Order: sequence, then structure tokens, then C-alpha cells
Amino acid sequence: MAQATLPVLESTRYVTEHSRHVTINKDAIHQMLLRGIVRQSWTPDLHLADPDWIFVLDALNFCFWEDAGQEKWSIEYHGERLSGYWALAAALRRAMEEGVPLTNAEFLSTVSSKSVEKIFRGRQRIPLFQKRVDNLREVGRVLLEEYDGSFVNVLQRAGQSAVELVKDVVAHFPSFNDIALYENKTIFLYKRAQLLAADINGAFEGEGYGAFHDLNQLTIFADYKLPQVLRHYHVLEYDRHLTHIVDNYLPCSPGSREEVEIRAATIQAVELMRQELSNGHDSVPSFKLDWWLWSLGQDDAVREKPYHRTRTIFY
Repeated sequence: MAQATLPVLESTRYVTEHSRHVTINKDAIHQMLLRGIVRQSWTPDLHLADPDWIFVLDALNFCFWEDAGQEKWSIEYHGERLSGYWALAAALRRAMEEGVPLTNAEFLSTVSSKSVEKIFRGRQRIPLFQKRVDNLREVGRVLLEEYDGSFVNVLQRAGQSAVELVKDVVAHFPSFNDIALYENKTIFLYKRAQLLAADINGAFEGEGYGAFHDLNQLTIFADYKLPQVLRHYHVLEYDRHLTHIVDNYLPCSPGSREEVEIRAATIQAVELMRQELSNGHDSVPSFKLDWWLWSLGQDDAVREKPYHRTRTIFY
């Protein structure tokens, strides 16, 4: 029986074959891999090994950037100032410590904007605030309607298959259904749904809820940081038109040809990395390459050129 797959690789391959603005430099992939892969693992410091908490985390894990010159949203947690994704994880952990029932579907289904404001309190306001309120309500409502109020039941329905988990989540939770239209073809990207499977695997160290048998079917999670890293290392090359947009901090519209080509090329470039590593008998799943690339993206040198700016709930 053939292993179930996701449509992400096939659909994004079509984009790279017809791309106008983004090119993958295969020689640069080889040069980048010669630097060596530093394997990253799940970091328990700010995370909770609770399936429902992780689901809430990944329902909110998108768009932390501010317009050029604006201060980023950040929070203080245990004496440390955090921004971006780490601020999100810390804010959700802080909320649990303060008794906010973040893993209770009934609470989430009708959560007030005021309650969410308190969860994310800090410097500045978290971007796309109302979208995050909407996502929390969707999580609570759908869990109550379809899964008896718990994400654990979503996992049990998936039967230890990351592919089935992703398919189920994108089918029932619209905020996870990360797709685009490109030359009248549907392109499947599924960033946060795939990340959810990887996060569950990491949180439970590949056991129990995280014992998926098909993690090798996941692609990387195409966001705005990974293309920035790949461009820094010349793996992704932008044409003059796209270079002008990105380097001048101009908006890149959600679903635009430029945005879809950036994300599709990111997925396909890392798939080529994975294949080259596999040829050397050092098989590394794509999601672990994602963690490595994301960690590289925290280096100031990699941030020399900006990332593309797309306001979206999908990443």
C-alpha cells in the first residue's frame, strides 16, 4: 500500500517550473551544505508538552513583523525581553501560569478581545490582533463541534500519521488552510498545519502523541524568515522587479505571483537540500532542515537583506 502524501511538493514544483521572479541556484545549495548542518531540536524552555496548548500556539504563530522604523511587539517574561515567536510562546505560557484556561475549548470559542489583549500585553500591540482573536474562537468552536472539545481527539483520529493530521486540520480549521491560486492552479503550502505536526513530534520526543510514522512526508514550513536565509546564501535569487519590492520594504500582497513564487521556491530549494543530504546517506527530514535554517535566520548577518513583507495569518 502506497504511503499517503501531501500535495505540497507537487503543486509548488509547478510554480518553480513557471516562475518569473525567483530562481533556485543549485550550486549555492551545495556550497551551503558544505558549511555543515547543525541539528536543532525542540526547545522545552518556553513550550508546554500539552497537545491543546501546542495547537493554540500554532493557531497564533504568524506575522510578528512591524513596518520599517516601527518598534516590534515584545513582552517581558521572567526578567527577559522577548519578541517575535518567542514572545508568543512566552505570552501563552504566562497566561497559563496566571490561570487563563487557554486549553479549554469553551473559553476559546467565546474569548473576548479584552482577554486576548491581556494575554498579549507588552510593548506595542501584536500585529493582526483581531485575526488572532478570530483564530482562537475558531479553534474553540471547531473543537467543540467536531472533536468533543479537545485537540487530543484530532490526534487520535489521525492515527499517528502526520499526513492525516495535516489533512484533517486544514479541512476543518479554515485558518490553517494555507493555499494559493497560481495560473489557475491550486498551490498547497500548509505552513502552520505541517508545523503543528512537527511541534507535536518535538514536544513529545517522538513518543506518545508525537509518534508519527510518516514525518518524512512533511516539507519545510514556508514563511518569511526562511526565504531571507536562503537569499543570503544565494540559494534563492530574485529578479530586479522582486528585488526592488523586497529591498525597499514594499508590501508583497498575499496570493500574489511574487509571494507564491518566493514560498514555492523555498519549499523546493529545501527539498533539493534534503535530496542531496540523502544521497550522502545522512537522511534528514525536511522539518529538521527548517529548524536549522530558522536558527540561522536569527544571525544579524543574515538579516542584512530584508524579508518579503506580506500581511497574512498563514505565516
